[in-house]
Amino acid sequence: MLWCGLAPLAAQAWSGATEGPSQVRIHEGPEGYRLLVDDQPFVVRGAGLVDGNQEELAARGGNSFRTWSTGIDRDRVLAMLDRARRNGLRVAMGIEVARERHGFDYDDAVSVREQLERIRQEVRLYRHHPAVLMWVVGNELNLESRNPRVWNAVNDIAVMIHEEDPRHPVMTTLAGFDSALAMQLRTRAPALDLIGIQLYGDIVGLQDKLAQGRWTGPYIVTEWGPTGHWESPRTTWNAPIEADASTKAGWLLERYQRHIASDTRQGLGSYVFLWGDKQERTPTWYGLFLRSGQSTPGVDAMQYLWTGRWPANRAPWTTPILLEGKRAEESVILRPGQAAVARVESVDPEGDPLSFRWQLLEESTATTVGGDAEQVPPQVRMETREVSPGGLRFQAPVGVGNYRLFVEVRDGAGHAAYANFPFRVDGVEVPR
Repeated sequence: MLWCGLAPLAAQAWSGATEGPSQVRIHEGPEGYRLLVDDQPFVVRGAGLVDGNQEELAARGGNSFRTWSTGIDRDRVLAMLDRARRNGLRVAMGIEVARERHGFDYDDAVSVREQLERIRQEVRLYRHHPAVLMWVVGNELNLESRNPRVWNAVNDIAVMIHEEDPRHPVMTTLAGFDSALAMQLRTRAPALDLIGIQLYGDIVGLQDKLAQGRWTGPYIVTEWGPTGHWESPRTTWNAPIEADASTKAGWLLERYQRHIASDTRQGLGSYVFLWGDKQERTPTWYGLFLRSGQSTPGVDAMQYLWTGRWPANRAPWTTPILLEGKRAEESVILRPGQAAVARVESVDPEGDPLSFRWQLLEESTATTVGGDAEQVPPQVRMETREVSPGGLRFQAPVGVGNYRLFVEVRDGAGHAAYANFPFRVDGVEVPR
């Protein structure tokens, strides 16, 4: 079985005096699985992070972050690890593994071997650093994958890493989870020490998925957060409807408490997505921060979940935008050049004065999957007039097409809420 052989790893434990690598292992006892770092229990309270603010992650109560790729830029990676060490953070080291959906052929034995040797060199560069927590072999390799030999390759990589670095566990991350995938992992990748499961709105079915797959080994929820754009309600022209920042924060609280922290037998913690910002269908869908660096209610929610305490100064809260008094689910269509009013209700917990920043973008036409890179859609100029705090009168574009109106609600103290509203422009232009 996948989780066999999880006996203590023989290795030198890290200490402040030696600055050597930590010994990280997974222990199975009467109460379930426990992740141990230098023989001390370690529940992952983490986030996915690329170039985000490690210091704020630590200050908010996080103890770890995961990356998606490592590479051989030794100075850059060691600087990241050194910074993590100074902040008291452990790093789940993401290793880039080629995806079938990008054209890699797992029947090509030469390419598979070259990939393994490339990864061997990466592991050798960083395996002794005290901030390393574990190795993450690839990301969502099951997404749009048909060749089961990918899991044989993952297993070979895990075997190699155990040879090169017996101090740190090895896992892979999965887009969703089902019985067929569980069987593939059991039969083709038994060298893995644990798995990473990535779910968004469907995290409510996590325990059912584990039971149906007869999966009784350890796991970490390596991505979770708001309801995904593929799971969300849509307009009649198929634009996904994004929840506002406050609704998302409520989801984080509920999903963590009910579906992550509640599993103390198999679950070893989680990495929320994303400690930073990212364009994926919109610039705000998945990031816990705005591009400007403002933290959102989701960051406050994670601090509460990790520490049991809310921050002294919290981000504003907001309602969804109403356009012409209608909700996004009503599929609002404006005429070209039509004057319209958008409104949002917001409040700051500390009574800080709020400012509203509105922006109009073309609707994204991206069809990427699995978080592949997207471009922020073009901004559209519009004539506007603020009619009240949280109210905006504007003229619809004259060009027929799909658009999305955004608002950021800032408190002047580094925090913000946000919302957006997809609408369509169609019909006969309104005379001016």
